Amino acid sequence: MGRPVAFAAKDGHALLLKRLSALPKLAGVAPASKLEVRPAAEMVSCGIPQIDKLTGGWPRGCLSEICGPVSSGRTSVLLASLASATHREEVCALVDTTDAFDPASASAAGVIFERLLWIPCRDRSFQTSDVRPQSKSEFRGPTPEVRSLERALRVTDLLLQSGGFGLVAIDLGDVPIQTARRIPLTTWFRFQRSIEYTSTILFVVAQAPCAQTCASLLVRLQASTEPSAFSSQLSKKNYTQLLEGIQVEGELLRSRLERKPSGTVTAAFLTKTQQIS
Repeated sequence: MGRPVAFAAKDGHALLLKRLSALPKLAGVAPASKLEVRPAAEMVSCGIPQIDKLTGGWPRGCLSEICGPVSSGRTSVLLASLASATHREEVCALVDTTDAFDPASASAAGVIFERLLWIPCRDRSFQTSDVRPQSKSEFRGPTPEVRSLERALRVTDLLLQSGGFGLVAIDLGDVPIQTARRIPLTTWFRFQRSIEYTSTILFVVAQAPCAQTCASLLVRLQASTEPSAFSSQLSKKNYTQLLEGIQVEGELLRSRLERKPSGTVTAAFLTKTQQIS
């Protein structure tokens, strides 16, 4: 066995540098000063001019997130993004956690179904009639919401690993906030790393922010009770809009693209969603 070597104070620093310089160089390791600057992400339209004006569009190779309460315009932005991507002749995938996708509304928004892969993930194996009130404490397994969410995350992982999609959207809009926030940060980090050097857009729809720091773009939507001053003008235009006569406020909460500063925009839109009687 070797013995420790003692250095004199005046010679220790020089000898240490000499020994370190004799070590073999690590392959593929470059000083920080020589690292190349990553080019800016390519931005594409989401299909709604007001949102494009706020965000600059959706960045490729990044995770973008839209959040907001019920009837805040989340679904309309999702459908507009799918329609815009399919019209660019890109293949898209929609991971539908709670089976909330309405084909009639998607058709009215202009989605081309030949270029859309729809994956419903709702767990239908659980029946409420099977639960006896006196035995609720016996159920310790995951709830149907948790099982549906786990299935959606596995599907999203497979889609991102396979590649070839212009846009992959995961709809968590009807998942309870407490359940959605249980998604580990490592999951979002893995998703982001999977598309980092690709042209794929990962688009997340939720009630509240879920992806945390992994989201390059975070926009919050909310409906406003104030009347729109230009809703009559918007109703004459031919693009997907959110709700007729309802003003929607979009706030840019986070942008790591160094292109758009955080801010708020107020816009009114008109949807073409189908009403079910």
